[in-house]
Amino acid sequence: MDLNSDLGEGFGAWSMGDDAALLDIVTSANIACGFHAGDPSIMRRTCELAVAHSVRIGAHISYRDLAGFGRRAMAVTPDDLTAESLYQIGALDAFARAAGDRVRYVKPHGALYHSAAADREVADAVVAALVSFGGASLLGPADSELARSAAAAEIPFHAEGFADRAYTPQARLVPRGQPGAVLGAEAALAQAVSIAVDGRASTVDGAQVGVQVRSLCVHGDSPDAVRMARSIRQALVDKGVRLRSFA
Repeated sequence: MDLNSDLGEGFGAWSMGDDAALLDIVTSANIACGFHAGDPSIMRRTCELAVAHSVRIGAHISYRDLAGFGRRAMAVTPDDLTAESLYQIGALDAFARAAGDRVRYVKPHGALYHSAAADREVADAVVAALVSFGGASLLGPADSELARSAAAAEIPFHAEGFADRAYTPQARLVPRGQPGAVLGAEAALAQAVSIAVDGRASTVDGAQVGVQVRSLCVHGDSPDAVRMARSIRQALVDKGVRLRSFA
C-alpha cells in the first residue's frame, strides 16, 4: 500500500502544513504545480525534499484557480485543459529532474479530480496531457471516467482511497461542504486500516462500502495531519501492510 499526501501547497510567504515532516512518513508526494497553490520556489524546494526522503514525485494538477484553491468547478475547453495540464506536469518535471528524479505520476486536484471522475470529456483531456508527456501514470478514484479514459489510452492507472474523508454509499467522497465530510484523527486511523486490510470503508450513514485501492491519501492540510499520518503509517505496519510507492 502506498501512502500519499498533497504537498507544496503554499504560495509566496504563505505556507500550508508541515511538508518536511510528512515527507518522512509518506511514500508518494502530490506536489502542487502553481495553478491551485505552489510557486517556483516552493515547487523546487518540495521536489528536493522529496528526493532527499526517497519519496516519489507526482504532479498535482488543477484548474487555474489560485483564489479558490482549485476547489471551484470551471468551464475549460478540452484543448485548453490538456494544454494547462501538460504545462503543469512539465513545470514540475523540470524541478524534479533538477533534484535528481522525475514526475512519476499525475493526480488531479479538487474540482478537477471530481470533474474528471464523472465527465469523460474532462477525463480524456487530462489523459491526453499524460499521453503527450509520456512515462507517467495516473492516480485517481476507482471505477471512474478517469480510470476508463486511462485504460483506453493504455496509461497505467492506480486507484486511490482517502483516510480522512467520509464516503457515500456509492463509494464517492462526501462533498467538503457537507457535515462529516472530513474525518478526525481517530476515525481516519480506523478507516485507513479498514481500507488497507479489508478493502472496505464506513459510509457517512454508517453502512459499509467496498474501497479497493493501491494508494491512501492523508491530506496535508487536515488538522494535526502529521500526527495522524504517523499513526496511520504505524498502524498499517503493525497490521503487516507493506508500504511502498506504486510509482
